[in-house]
Amino acid sequence: MAMSLGDDTLLCNYPKCRAKLSGFAWVTACSHVFCDQHGSGEFSRSPAICPACSSALSGKLDIVRTELSPSEEYKAMVLAGLRPDIVLDISSRALAFWSYQVHQERMYQEYSLSRADTQLKQMEKVLTQQNQSRELELTAMRGEIASLKKVMEEYKRKYSEVSERLMERNRQYQKLQGLYDSLRLRNMVVGAGEREMPLLHGNQDLNIAMARQATPQRSPQFLSAGPVGDARFFSCLEADGAKTFFQFSSPARDKSRPFINKH
Repeated sequence: MAMSLGDDTLLCNYPKCRAKLSGFAWVTACSHVFCDQHGSGEFSRSPAICPACSSALSGKLDIVRTELSPSEEYKAMVLAGLRPDIVLDISSRALAFWSYQVHQERMYQEYSLSRADTQLKQMEKVLTQQNQSRELELTAMRGEIASLKKVMEEYKRKYSEVSERLMERNRQYQKLQGLYDSLRLRNMVVGAGEREMPLLHGNQDLNIAMARQATPQRSPQFLSAGPVGDARFFSCLEADGAKTFFQFSSPARDKSRPFINKH
C-alpha cells in the first residue's frame, strides 16, 4: 500500500507482515517501525537485530515502544519545558523519520512494481511463445485435417463404389439363386419320374406274366411217324400266336404193345 505525507497510517516494516499500524508500535534507531506482535517477538532476544536492515540495536534507546495515538495529557507534557530549538530538533527528527518511511514505502512499491513488471514481461514472453507454438500446432492440425478430409472423401468414393458393386453382386446372386432353385426343383421332379418308371415297367411285366398264365393253351399232340420208329412232335400255341415245335425221339417200344395216340 502506498503512503504519502498526508497519510496518517504507517505500515509494519516486517517483510512478511506489511500490516497497518495501530495502538502501539516498535520504533528503531535505524528509522524502521514494526507492529506490536513482531516487535515483541523480534526484540525480546539479545542482541536485538533489526528485521528490516539487519542492523544491531544495542543502545538503550535504539528500540522504543511508543503509542501511536497518545492522549492529550501526554501531548501537553511531553515537550513542556524544552527550549524551542530542542522542540524544533525533535520535531524535525520525527518528520525525517516519517519522510524516510514514506520514501521507503515508495521504494518498496517501485521495487514491487518493477518485479511485477518483470514477471509480466516474462509471462508475456512465455505467452507469446506459447501462442506461436499453438499457432504452429494449429496450422499443422489444420493441414492434417485437410488431408484427412481428402482421405475421407476418397474412402467415401471407394465405399460408394464398393456398395454399388455389392448391390450388383447381390442382384446376380439372387438371380443365380433363383436359377439354382428352379433347376433343383426340375431335377427333383425328373428324379421322381425316373424312380416311378421302373415301378410302372415292373407292374406291366407282372401283368403280362399273369395274363400269359391265364391264357388257355392247346393240348400237345403226339404224332406217329411209322411202324418202325415213333417220333413225337409237340406243338404249343404261344400267347402271341407264334408256333414252336419240339421233336422228341421215343425209344423202340414193344411190338406187342399197341400204339397209343394221346390228344
